[in-house]
Amino acid sequence: MKTNSWIRMIYLYTFAMLGLVLLTIGGVRFLDMGLKVYVFTKAEEQERIMYKQPAYAPFSVERIQEIEKGEAELTAQEHESLKRWLIEQENWERRNEEINPVTAQRHRNASFNLALILIGMPLYFYHWRVIKKDNEHA
Repeated sequence: MKTNSWIRMIYLYTFAMLGLVLLTIGGVRFLDMGLKVYVFTKAEEQERIMYKQPAYAPFSVERIQEIEKGEAELTAQEHESLKRWLIEQENWERRNEEINPVTAQRHRNASFNLALILIGMPLYFYHWRVIKKDNEHA
């Protein structure tokens, strides 16, 4: 019977610890998301613009080389397509210049670090208090 209670104790503590770890990681990541949305609003701005980056030029590299060598001419449709692409590219470059990548990275780091602190501190103090109470009663 003692062997079973020892195994049971190890089982309970192991899975309690696993649950605590999962809860902590989930809480930290969830808090990190909220902080990025409401406090560190520029943390993901650079990523937003990268997703809006225009596609590559509207025709192949071979076609561009032919045009540069004078072996081919642009059709009206290709000319219009290239014009739209250049406008999109210029807009993307202008928006990208407005973002300071260092500031964006600092916001990302600060959000994650603050999330770790806000979850870890109460978790630590609560368990430390329980340990102190157990030691006083022993």
